[in-house]
Amino acid sequence: MRELRGKKNLVNGWRELEKKAADLQEMIALAIEEEDSSLKEEIQLELKKLSSRFEQLESQQLFTGDYDSRNAMLAFHAGAGGTESQDWANMLLRMYLRWAERHDYGAEVLDVSPGEEAGIKSAIVEIKGDYVYGYLKSEHGVHRLVRLSPFDADHARHTSFVLVEVLPEAEETVDVKINPEDLRIDTFRSSGPGGQHMQKTSSAVRITHLPTGLVATCQGQRSQHQNKEAALKVLYSRLLELDRKKKEVDRARIKGERIEAAWGNQIRSYVLHPYKMVKDHRTNYEVHDAEAVLDGELDGFITDYLRSRVGK
Repeated sequence: MRELRGKKNLVNGWRELEKKAADLQEMIALAIEEEDSSLKEEIQLELKKLSSRFEQLESQQLFTGDYDSRNAMLAFHAGAGGTESQDWANMLLRMYLRWAERHDYGAEVLDVSPGEEAGIKSAIVEIKGDYVYGYLKSEHGVHRLVRLSPFDADHARHTSFVLVEVLPEAEETVDVKINPEDLRIDTFRSSGPGGQHMQKTSSAVRITHLPTGLVATCQGQRSQHQNKEAALKVLYSRLLELDRKKKEVDRARIKGERIEAAWGNQIRSYVLHPYKMVKDHRTNYEVHDAEAVLDGELDGFITDYLRSRVGK
């Protein structure tokens, strides 16, 4: 039903655009016939709106993956570097939440492991909306930050790394089938700030899928039941992503393509000192307004990546 709704919305979007284009043609013909220059500004405004809508609909034609229309899970993992990397992970978490807000997508933080001094060690966020995974799959990889450290008394320049995983949402009964006997469920006390109740009860949940060794942990919800549900949701998505990668490798092997194992290499650099620039190393797309990017202005990077993948 979700796939059907998405295709209907896409077709209706193009039909609506076609109708508006026809109306604009009539307006232009009328302005020429009556030599009415007062319509020029209105025509230019409508043309700008049509162009923007066309680019939006055109970008959706780039979504050819099996799971592009789905919601997405984002997992953040701070790299080596202690407080610096943990603060960077928190900055990235905010960036994607602001991106979701700009697009009117629903976003929920399922789990957060806070850092010792500042920032976060790890976090998991669920973002819901049409084609969220299709847009955000370009963000999977290591993100690098270069800046003057606010945590260093000497204000030395530091480089920090954070891994962002992007997983498609899995349909529990359709995409992944798990034998309950293959799961080991452990409970433990939540760590970090979270209130006295969370500290005193074993509400945190860790679920291990024994055949694959995949682990999903959740301690950010109020009850053990909620944590278990969230951890299962993440585990299903991890299993679906594992299956997707296996199929990708098999397809590439049949085609005789070379598979890059180093998927974890940095995909983007965010430089705040000595100059300001954000650059994607896969497409060479770059922006000098780093503050706008960190405030969720990611569409240029996402669209450029999607266009670069056409035909690959």
